[in-house]
Amino acid sequence: MQVTLKVQRLNPETNSIPYWQEYTIEAEPTDRVLDGLIKIKGEQDGTLTFRSSCAHGICGSDAMRINGQNRLACKVLFKDIGSNVTVEPITGLPVVKDLVVDMEPFMEHYRSVLPFFINDDPIPTQERLQSQADRARFDDTTKCILCACCTTSCPSFWANGEYVGPAAIVQAHRFIFDSRDQGTDQRLDILSDPEGVWRCRTIFNCTNACPREIEVTKAIGEVKKAMLYRKI
Repeated sequence: MQVTLKVQRLNPETNSIPYWQEYTIEAEPTDRVLDGLIKIKGEQDGTLTFRSSCAHGICGSDAMRINGQNRLACKVLFKDIGSNVTVEPITGLPVVKDLVVDMEPFMEHYRSVLPFFINDDPIPTQERLQSQADRARFDDTTKCILCACCTTSCPSFWANGEYVGPAAIVQAHRFIFDSRDQGTDQRLDILSDPEGVWRCRTIFNCTNACPREIEVTKAIGEVKKAMLYRKI
């Protein structure tokens, strides 16, 4: 099939505003958008800039807006979206060049929720055990790959980049509900900030955008509930 990709481009060194550029390629219906971008870069325009790594939906590095929706370019097939494709950088983060955004503001929010295991008990002689039910309690939020699709689909984040964002709350959820972790109060204190969990307006964009099918809005709601019912 013949595919036309309309790509939003920006080189801050030479352009003050983004512009659109169209490319036409021959592709198989089962080719992915990432395959198309690689073909353009290799055969038509070596200046086109985008991120990619594993190309298997695990690293999350090739998140972008495809036909107006946040997706991973390595997971979207041309047969599913047609022959006219619009590609833009994800929204709400500074554009470095073309489809590459500066992920540091996103990662700063991620680090702020203490996304690591906290337990001050003496180190045991074997692994810290928990029941299957306790493990299942936070299983969904272990799937996050930090692609930023959820956070950059959130109108609250677009309006205020200081909002910690869905991805950071998902990461906090993973540890808040881990029966082995002892940092729950610290994380809930952090998320009680005006730019924390209460800035979520339950719009569900984040859930729809997640390439790992995490129930993001549900997880945010569970963190809100934990904050309301925690022991003071």
